[in-house]
Amino acid sequence: MSDDTTRVASRPSYETFGAHLSGVHGGAGVHFSVWAPNAKSVHVTGDFNDWANPGQVLTPQIESGVWSAQVTNAAQGDAYLFRIQPGVHSESFLKADPYATFCQTAPGTASRVWDLDYAWRDQAWMRERGERQALDRPVSIYEVHLGSWRREPAMPHDAINCRALAPALATYVFEMGFTHVELLPVMEHAFYRSWGDQTLAYFAPSVRYGTPQDFMYLVDYLHQVGIGVLLAWTPAHFSRDAHGLVRFDGTALYELADDSEPQNCMFNYGRQEVADFLLNSALFWLDKYHVDGLCLNAVTAVFNTPRNNDNTGATDFLRSLNQAIKAQFPDTLSIADDTTAGASRPVHHDGLGFDMTWNRRWLRDSLTYFERDPLFRSYHQDQLTFSLGNAVAEHFVLPLPHDEVATGQASLLAKMPGDAWQRYANLRLFLGCMWMHPGKKLLFMGEEFGQSTPWDHAAALDWQPLQHAEHRGIQRWVQDLNRCYGDHASLYTAEFSQQGFAWVDTQDHQQSVISFLRLGAGSARPVLVVCNCTPVPRHSYRVGIPNGGIWEEILNSDALHYGGSGQGNLGAVEAAPVAAHGHFHSLALTLPPLAMVAFTPGAQAHFEWHV
Repeated sequence: MSDDTTRVASRPSYETFGAHLSGVHGGAGVHFSVWAPNAKSVHVTGDFNDWANPGQVLTPQIESGVWSAQVTNAAQGDAYLFRIQPGVHSESFLKADPYATFCQTAPGTASRVWDLDYAWRDQAWMRERGERQALDRPVSIYEVHLGSWRREPAMPHDAINCRALAPALATYVFEMGFTHVELLPVMEHAFYRSWGDQTLAYFAPSVRYGTPQDFMYLVDYLHQVGIGVLLAWTPAHFSRDAHGLVRFDGTALYELADDSEPQNCMFNYGRQEVADFLLNSALFWLDKYHVDGLCLNAVTAVFNTPRNNDNTGATDFLRSLNQAIKAQFPDTLSIADDTTAGASRPVHHDGLGFDMTWNRRWLRDSLTYFERDPLFRSYHQDQLTFSLGNAVAEHFVLPLPHDEVATGQASLLAKMPGDAWQRYANLRLFLGCMWMHPGKKLLFMGEEFGQSTPWDHAAALDWQPLQHAEHRGIQRWVQDLNRCYGDHASLYTAEFSQQGFAWVDTQDHQQSVISFLRLGAGSARPVLVVCNCTPVPRHSYRVGIPNGGIWEEILNSDALHYGGSGQGNLGAVEAAPVAAHGHFHSLALTLPPLAMVAFTPGAQAHFEWHV
């Protein structure tokens, strides 16, 4: 891109394109720059020239397709649009800035000149996050839709400002024991029901939640209490809003020319400028907003473009993206919502280079299993055991995400079978199995207390169920699962290693019971997990173990504290020299109905199993 190519190579394109206040490019006012290679002319119009038609002319760099101008009387907060003239005899049209960092409130469609200065106070977190987010550390993610987690009682139909939301969200997430929040796409989007997936502005946080500095404050606040921030980000497609990227200069510039998707436009990854635009969007959020990682939505859709059946362009883009992230922000995470084999393998091992990928197979199998009447689970135990046997095929995140409980679906609690007591017990069992399963965890807001109704993006999360003991019990259960996950190194230090997991018994189909061991690195004490997936309690149920001595019961989803029936093992069981399941010692356990129980050797016990 001639002169601008040199500038892009020396610094990120988000510091070159868009609207930048004086000092960035020198001179007074604001420097505007936009890529529109097929335009006959480009002007900028806005508050600074009373929305003149056509407005201030931009000068072209013919070789690059970049148009730019210095507007001396433009200032912070001014709204503006680019007027694109696609051809000599064609009508001009107005477009928002692809690199806008702030947008007008709807129904306005303009971009705003905005400075991104902010005094960060998260230095301690930034120094430590590489260690906190390592693959051998516990990662438990609370997925949040900012517009509906909580709203002001006086304004029930309005999303709450990020700055006002920060203390309550940070305190709640910290007290619940989650290590991270993942925010559904915060990038500006016109269609609210898309939950942010139909992105309009790839460099601007939605004005619904405040200014860019308000969003920075939220990230900063979460960091100061030790909570990481991940952003869902959608590089597969963009919205068809007329003022957005679609046919930006009168041609298919960002999108595929033969794109027939009715709601969204698919990005043309084969065009280097488009790939660079997306790559810079990703780096922008990691840089300017101190975000700790990105979760790429709809990665599979990246490959399902009508032009690149061999997926070469998409594959190259994703690999380049992950290589750039690791080169510039090595202590951040990239996570794929994907089913592609090799998503979390390194690029040099023919993978896509993500740090982790969602385990959609686990989600599908587990939901199907736990939605089934326990009477018939014995015939489908493979749905519970398959993912455990393949837990290290990738670096997996186990997701219970928003799209499983949105309007048109049902809440997790409502999906559980049986009477009211059994539904709560089934949900606690399901969550217990999830937390003991190898892999990082992701749970959508409201499911941590068993919300009763589907999630509605247009209203505040329904917190009313917490008035009832059963829902408070589920909330305590998730809190203790997070605590246990962080306290026991065997549950996270070898999550992605074959040596971190061992079956005890997968064959008790008749009673729908499975048992396994989680094994950690070094001196980490093993954790024995036993799941009884029927409403029938099992007494004196023998389970083989690798070591003798006292085994302490560290989790029991049937405890009265969680709303269970209170059956269990009185806190500990002593191993007997009775052989079972290939081991010389065993425990005779009480398995509560529809419950998960977990044990670890007592402080004085000798044990030998470790990675």
